[in-house]
Amino acid sequence: MSESERYEQRLIVEKPGQPMIRQEAVDEPLPDGRVEVRTEFSGLSAGTELAAVKGTTPFATSTWDAELGLFRPGSAAGYPIEQLGYMEVGRIVGSRVPGFTEGTRVAMTYGHRTAHRADPRVERIVPLPDDLDPMLGIYVAHAGPICANGLLHAAADLYGEVRTLGDGVRGRRVVTIGAGMVGLLTALFARHHGAASDVVVDPTPERRAVAEALGLETLDPDAEDPALVLKTRWRHAAADHGADVVFQCRGRAEALALALRLLRPQGSVIDLAFYQGGADAVRLGEEFHHNGLSVRCAQIGRVPRGTAHAWDRDRLSAETVELLRADGEAIRNHLITDVVPFDEAPEHLVALAERRRSSVQTVFTF
Repeated sequence: MSESERYEQRLIVEKPGQPMIRQEAVDEPLPDGRVEVRTEFSGLSAGTELAAVKGTTPFATSTWDAELGLFRPGSAAGYPIEQLGYMEVGRIVGSRVPGFTEGTRVAMTYGHRTAHRADPRVERIVPLPDDLDPMLGIYVAHAGPICANGLLHAAADLYGEVRTLGDGVRGRRVVTIGAGMVGLLTALFARHHGAASDVVVDPTPERRAVAEALGLETLDPDAEDPALVLKTRWRHAAADHGADVVFQCRGRAEALALALRLLRPQGSVIDLAFYQGGADAVRLGEEFHHNGLSVRCAQIGRVPRGTAHAWDRDRLSAETVELLRADGEAIRNHLITDVVPFDEAPEHLVALAERRRSSVQTVFTF
C-alpha cells in the first residue's frame, strides 16, 4: 500500500447472518468536483437492513429493473450486499467544490461507513441547522421525507394538489399501524399538522411504551379489536364509522388487513410498509370491497402525481427539520433507543436479526 493511500471502513453483509466491517483503501488526494464527509452518526433502518442480514430481501434473489419497474428473478448479484443504510450525518472535511465549506455538518444517504466522497451533482447533501441536535440529523435526508411523503399521499387522495403537508390529516381521525421508526415519525408528523385524533396500533409492549412516551395514544391489537374500538368511538354519520386515514407502517399482511378494517367507507390506507413475506392474509372480498376502500403506496421514490413541481426532496427535508425542532427532545429521549459504537455494529445486527435484542431506533456512532 503506497503512502498516498489510507483506509476507511464500511459495514456490509458478506452472506446471510454474517455482517462485517470491511476495510477499504482510499486514494489521495481528493479529486476535483468532490466533497469528503467524515461520518459522525448513522441510523439503522431495521426492517430494510435486517432483511439483508436474514437473507429475506428480494434484492438477494432478483434484480430490480428500474427502467421497467420489475423485479427479475434469477439474475441477482446476491451477496455480499455492500450498501446498507440511508441515514448519515457527518462533517465536510475536504471540498473541491465551490459552495461546500469545510466544517459544515450535513445529512446524506451513503450508508454505514466512516467517510464518503460525494459528487454534489448527483448526490443530495443537506446542510444541517446549528440549532438541531446533530444526532437527529439522521432523519433529515431520507427517513423523515419517507414519512412526510405519506402525509403528501393522504392529502393528494383528498385534494389532488397539496398546499401544505397537513392537508390530508388536519382535523381528521388518523391511525398509524406500527410503532417502529417510520410509524412513530409518521404519527408525530400527523399530530404536528393538526390531526384531530392520532392513535398508534402495535402489538409490542416496548414499542407502545415508546409511543406513549412521545405523547401518542396506543392500542394493543392482541388485547382488543382496534377496529371495533375505534369504529364505535368515531362516528361520522349513520353507517359511517372509522378512521379517515390509516398509515400502514408495519410490513405484515395482518397489519394491512387490520388497516382496511379500521377505515370509514371510501377511506384510504396510505401504505409505507414493505411486505417481505407477501400478503396472503389480506382479504379483498370483505371490508375492502364492501366499503369501497383504497390502498395507496407512498414509496419515497415518487411523490403523488402532479405534486413534484412543488414537493421535491429538499422541501420534505425542510418539513422534517420543522418536526424535529418541535419534537426533537422527545424523539432523542424516547425514539432513539440504542446508541452503539460503529465497531460493534455487526454484533448488534446479528442480535437484532436473531431476536436476542430489540430496538426502535439504533444509531451508530463514529
